[in-house]
Amino acid sequence: QVQVVESGGGLVQTGGSLRLSCAASGRTSSYTTMGWFRQAPGKEREFVAAISWGGGTTGYADSVKGRFTISRDNSKNTVYLQMNSLKPEDTAVYYCAAQRGGSYYQRSAYDYWGQGTQVTVSS
Repeated sequence: QVQVVESGGGLVQTGGSLRLSCAASGRTSSYTTMGWFRQAPGKEREFVAAISWGGGTTGYADSVKGRFTISRDNSKNTVYLQMNSLKPEDTAVYYCAAQRGGSYYQRSAYDYWGQGTQVTVSS
């Protein structure tokens, strides 16, 4: 069993920045990739970014490339999502998730999910 807890959400103006954190605990050795997803009101949950624990391989959704950066601190079992140049369309609940294997951009490939943290970008 793996637990993930997100933090760092909040209200920010257009063009601002936020850093989300995702702390993982439990049998962390059993999963290989951490991902961030988001869900806006009335929309499906979508992939944002992912990172592997071992090699540091990353992947991003086209909508956030160049603006968001995912990173990890293995010593703290924590993954970060640095979000810059935020836009109103980035407003959503952001979820952290862990997977043992599979396509990093597919929601169904993730086994453990956090409760989410709200990010609101005002125009």
